[in-house]
Amino acid sequence: MRPGPDWLSRLLEIVTVTGQLEVRCAFGAPWHVVYEQSAAREIPYHVIVNGSALLEDPDTRTSQTLSSGDILLLPHGSAHVLHDGSGRPPAPVSVTEGPNIILNENIGSGARLDMLCGRFFVEPPHDRLVRDYLPTTLIVRAQNAVRHAESAPAADQLASLVRMMRVEAAGEKLGSHAMLNVLSSALFALTLRAASESQRTPKGLLALAGHPRLAPAVMAMFGDPAKPWTLPELAQLCNMSRATFVRHFEDALGRSAHDLLTDIRMSLAANALKHPSVTTEAAAELAGFQSIAAFRRSFAQWMGVTPGEWRRAARRSEAAGSVVVEDAGARAS
Repeated sequence: MRPGPDWLSRLLEIVTVTGQLEVRCAFGAPWHVVYEQSAAREIPYHVIVNGSALLEDPDTRTSQTLSSGDILLLPHGSAHVLHDGSGRPPAPVSVTEGPNIILNENIGSGARLDMLCGRFFVEPPHDRLVRDYLPTTLIVRAQNAVRHAESAPAADQLASLVRMMRVEAAGEKLGSHAMLNVLSSALFALTLRAASESQRTPKGLLALAGHPRLAPAVMAMFGDPAKPWTLPELAQLCNMSRATFVRHFEDALGRSAHDLLTDIRMSLAANALKHPSVTTEAAAELAGFQSIAAFRRSFAQWMGVTPGEWRRAARRSEAAGSVVVEDAGARAS
């Protein structure tokens, strides 16, 4: 029997994420850009192609330095500020509407910055998987040198991808706009892979990659979510006692195994209910429920709406293009 896909591949199959590169910033110091809280289900990203930037969090009043090759994701859409660190008033910025992206330039004569900015769009209700299992701020370093071995780390692959995005953004080649959107979507997956290979990954799903002893349990939950997994069974897969498994899992993820399994199951059910041919009974079975009544109760608690309400909202959303039920994605209190 062929082995199933890894858990990150399964996660990216469940969660629908698209990307869009929107702005290229070509600044000389001094410069200063303020970004407000993003709209729901949007993840802003910045790619430092050349130069450096100081990232400030207005809520925590903390700052971090970004350098050439760094990729910044704000999975919670947090407000943030980027600037050159000089503290001087920023130079005036001119805005040019290009065929593919907007070019922001200034007349600053100091250290130069070349930065690509865009957004990822997460389809509901999967923003909860992003919000609950990815950090508020995710910074990944893309290496400058690219090795040609098949085993090259994801950071090297990111460097190649960023170069492709920079070339497409600068030119007017046939199909450049479509290419930039495709490359942006690939950027999301590759950034998560690179983050999972980092030794400093914060709590969340990506931290599980650095805990190989937990991998069998994570793969089991993603690979067969309908199975009625118990904590002793998951612990046994990892050759741990129940107490040790619970401790290690919650230390790495920041949430319980039951939370993760429920989120996987309900995400799959919500995806299934978007299809007219899938019955509520079939969605319940996919989520591991033998009782339709129990599934309806759990789904309503998880989604804030009933399966029927979610199905109707999904159909309206598909017809309208962007309309979604207001309560979807917010856990009922």
